[in-house]
Amino acid sequence: MNRKALTSIFLVIFIDLLGFGILIPILPYYAKSYGASATVLGFLMMSYSAMQFLFSPLWGKLSDKFGRRPILLTTILGIAISMLFLGLAKTLAGLFLSRLLAGFFGANIATASAYIADNTPPSSRAKGMGMIGAAFGLGFLFGPAIGGFLSQWGYALPAFVASGLAFFNFFFTFAILKEPPLSESVRFDHRHSVDRQHFLKILANKKTFQPILLFFLVTLAMAQLETTFALFVLDRFHLQATSAGYLLAAMAIVMVLIQGGGIGRLARILGETKLVIIGSFVAGVALISAGYAFDLSIFTTSLIIYAVGYAIVNPSLLSLVSQGADPRQQGVTMGVYQSAGSLARIAGPIFAGLLFDRLGIHYPLLVASGFFGLTFLIAITRL
Repeated sequence: MNRKALTSIFLVIFIDLLGFGILIPILPYYAKSYGASATVLGFLMMSYSAMQFLFSPLWGKLSDKFGRRPILLTTILGIAISMLFLGLAKTLAGLFLSRLLAGFFGANIATASAYIADNTPPSSRAKGMGMIGAAFGLGFLFGPAIGGFLSQWGYALPAFVASGLAFFNFFFTFAILKEPPLSESVRFDHRHSVDRQHFLKILANKKTFQPILLFFLVTLAMAQLETTFALFVLDRFHLQATSAGYLLAAMAIVMVLIQGGGIGRLARILGETKLVIIGSFVAGVALISAGYAFDLSIFTTSLIIYAVGYAIVNPSLLSLVSQGADPRQQGVTMGVYQSAGSLARIAGPIFAGLLFDRLGIHYPLLVASGFFGLTFLIAITRL
């Protein structure tokens, strides 16, 4: 395991997700300030994911061909520009434009996952992928808290701060990140383009298809919570962006503790498959509790338990798909994997918004629990 390379990519991902995390608590309130309903908010969040779904495999292919470092630099710079546009937006259409641009460049995690796979043996892959989860956790620990705090001076300020962080990350990545030392025999042979045949080959491989399917279901569940979380706590508990950010930060602390160190030990003891089974069960039960909670302390406790389950499932699925992938096609496989998540985030937010507006504010959380339940059933019978 190349510890120096992994430390470098961890810092790059952390700074990137810190900027992303800043936007999480403020985007629903930002959209609501321009008159958006939960359904319109779902479309706004879907617009980012639709672009990410369409272009993640392309960025993955390009990272296999030209290297991880130049693709990371390109996407980070694009995200910086998109966040700048978000801060400058004066209409709901401006918010949509900025999210479309961010989605186009949103291939960082797929490329970073391939970078980690390049630098870790299969036996250490879960620990390596756990670093992405830890970076997510830290980004979502500090980011929402910072975004919620800054929102007191307007919703544009957090976007400008996130843009500044992304520009800093571009120069930081340029200075410290080295390209993995892969030989021509290891890299994917680009005399043939990555076409439909290669895509189908990845899906035909049971070792990659099953984690991709489960990641799709888990992300469908996550999209229900992400889309309606701020509106839910505003409606039921009358919490503004600052308090919503602090709640998200509490969940992130749990994710950091598990994914930053505990996941490697758990994977060695139980294995990734059992972790997916346990984590999906825990997350599903916790979301039912959160949906019916009318006391803030019970709701917060349910979210913490949910965070435990999600923190176990996410890096375990990443590890499983990377272990099942052809070493020469790590980049494109991770691109397909992330595209499955993006596809879920296309349908998920719209579905969540409609459930929230038409049936009741707790229905997105109950449906999310159902998706984790389906993940549990598939994992226990098929993996």
